[in-house]
Amino acid sequence: MPILLFLVDTSGSMSQRTALGTTYLDIAKGAVEIFMKLRARDPASRGDRYMLVTFDEPPYGIKAGWKENHATFMNELKNLQATGLTTLGQALRTSFDLLNLNRLVSGIDNYGQGRNPFFLEPSVIITISDGSKMTNNGGVQEEVDPTVCAHSEC
Repeated sequence: MPILLFLVDTSGSMSQRTALGTTYLDIAKGAVEIFMKLRARDPASRGDRYMLVTFDEPPYGIKAGWKENHATFMNELKNLQATGLTTLGQALRTSFDLLNLNRLVSGIDNYGQGRNPFFLEPSVIITISDGSKMTNNGGVQEEVDPTVCAHSEC
């Protein structure tokens, strides 16, 4: 039963319009929907579980965990809004924490005893972002010009 965790960028930059008139976030939502439809065709996907996490501050970034059904996942995906900051590091940490919590609850990991070798549950984190400037509550991180760094230390 693999777990597919979708980590979707919901920062303000995802509200940019494309040449088609849609936003980056609309394209990200469409990509997740198409992925799930194509995956559902595969007979090996019967035991798949899906999680949805956004770049929002914890605990608000967890939109659909391992206990939610497919309908809840799709509803939360449709309701995503592009607001906030690009906090990729915090969002990845939240994703790994959620996966580790799932392993503890399902008995794959035993606190203080390690991983149970009889249970395997592969997990995949699929991150969808526009790659815009990385920001946090402290502000925009400075980007380094690669032509300047080629001739001096940065």
